[in-house]
Amino acid sequence: MHMPPLLPVLPSDQVIQPLQQRLRPVRALLLASLAFAAHSQVMALSLQQAAELALNNDPQYLAAQKATQGSEEALNQARGGRLPFVSAAASSGKSEIEAMTGAGSTTDLKPRSYRLSISQSLLNFETNAGVRQAEAGLSASQAALENARQQTLLRLARAYFDILAAQDSLSTVRSEKAAIAEQLELAKRSFEVGTATITDQQEAQARFDLVQAREIQAQNTLSIRRNSLAVLIRQPSPERLDGIGQSIAIPSPEPLNIDSWIQEALRASPALMQAQAAAKAAQEAVEKARGAELPSLGLQLSHGRSWESTAPGQDVRSNAVGVELSVPIWQAVSRAATRQAQAAADEAGHQAEFARLSAEQAARTAFLNVTAGLAKVAALEAAETSSKLALASNKLGYEVGVGTNIDVLNAQQQLFAAQRDLFQARYDTLLASLELQAATGQLQLANLASMSELILRSAAATKNAP
Repeated sequence: MHMPPLLPVLPSDQVIQPLQQRLRPVRALLLASLAFAAHSQVMALSLQQAAELALNNDPQYLAAQKATQGSEEALNQARGGRLPFVSAAASSGKSEIEAMTGAGSTTDLKPRSYRLSISQSLLNFETNAGVRQAEAGLSASQAALENARQQTLLRLARAYFDILAAQDSLSTVRSEKAAIAEQLELAKRSFEVGTATITDQQEAQARFDLVQAREIQAQNTLSIRRNSLAVLIRQPSPERLDGIGQSIAIPSPEPLNIDSWIQEALRASPALMQAQAAAKAAQEAVEKARGAELPSLGLQLSHGRSWESTAPGQDVRSNAVGVELSVPIWQAVSRAATRQAQAAADEAGHQAEFARLSAEQAARTAFLNVTAGLAKVAALEAAETSSKLALASNKLGYEVGVGTNIDVLNAQQQLFAAQRDLFQARYDTLLASLELQAATGQLQLANLASMSELILRSAAATKNAP
């Protein structure tokens, strides 16, 4: 028996087209989401942008900020010892007084009282030294904060340049791999036609296998360095960063005088300023401990009232003004505290001297690294040019039969080694220039912004080159 359809059967166009219209907004939203996700993976991240993210997210720098806030409150506490101390007290109760007589009478009392007291320190060596200690401690925290900020910028720049160097190394390895593969195919064809020996083919195959291993290592190194940057900026690192192109003009230190940089480091190094302020705070701690053994002088003011304390209707008012002199006679604990503070002050003094020597050494090392790096970059640029000429000559010699395939492979290896060394030398020199700025307390976000613009201009010039 034929059963009629429960629902009318519509033509396919009448079903599909309305459905497509309903799904069109969903499809557009999905495509937009996919496009945004793809864009976020290739989104450019300049050195300046990475530095700003690091300053907002680096735990060490954020911890230094909180430490400075704590030092500010410690100073407020120390200064509070110089301010008046005001106290108030009040009481209320009920009592019965029974007369010891034959009649035996009882009197109910409701004693009440209040007292207002004000004390002001007039002379206290311990409090004054404590204020100076807290002021020096705040200076040390502020210098530590500045040092933490500059160290964050340095760590960021180092992580950023490590990625750029790893990218260039991977690109160089892949170019070398392609060149060796070409020579391997050429050696195979030459062997097949009898114009070359099996040795050429085996040598090319061995070089190809080795470069494959280096490619795997380079890829792994790049992944590790991307993760290091992600930890600093607290977000995933882009798949690729724009690095130095074919050339870049790295500026020389100004002034080109190592003694000037050393003197500036001894004047403005944040690490040295932190150590010196800490030494001063430690010395003030000694004075504070000694102050506990010295007399102190204070002013006391009080006003009070009590009524019905011992008899009905009794009302007593009192006002008092006085000066209190406190003279410690013997405090064994204070003597021990003074000796402990003196030992800590001696330790801090040695730490400050070490910081002075370290600041001088850091400025000297960074200056020499910059100047030597500039010379090394120039030498490697010349080596790259000569290696290209040598490779072209060896290729021509091999084609005309006066050279071997091994000669070409060696020339290729020399060229790519020079290029890898050149890329690394450029980043090392840029980092050394930032380290020189940090050693003298001059490293700012603007320095990284200028360097970021320099790198981006170099990358853009290479992309637009014919």
